[in-house]
Amino acid sequence: QVQLVESGGGLVQAGGSLRLSCAAPGSIFSINVMGWYRQAPGKQRDLVAAISSGGSTNYADSVKGRFTISRDNAKNMVYLQMNSLKPEDTAVYYCNAPRPPNGFKYAWGQGTQVTVSS
Repeated sequence: QVQLVESGGGLVQAGGSLRLSCAAPGSIFSINVMGWYRQAPGKQRDLVAAISSGGSTNYADSVKGRFTISRDNAKNMVYLQMNSLKPEDTAVYYCNAPRPPNGFKYAWGQGTQVTVSS
């Protein structure tokens, strides 16, 4: 199955920043919504941020004002700029394209680990 490739994670101190990248194997131009998700140990995978093909964005309340999602259709890339990181942001981060009501366009990739130390 086709997967996206996430990168850019790492270990950072609280208050720091990271920029995550998501590379798609083909064109994302026609994909309406791309999203970043995260899963902390023992918890379910949740949507963090989403961006439409027109550039509209939505964020989880916990990251509003700190995270910014963007997409570059020409490069088939989706990004997540994360600022003012908190220990509770520690998780594996994934990207995907949701297919309502409960599906996704791609198989889940390996994700990228983000660890925020206090």
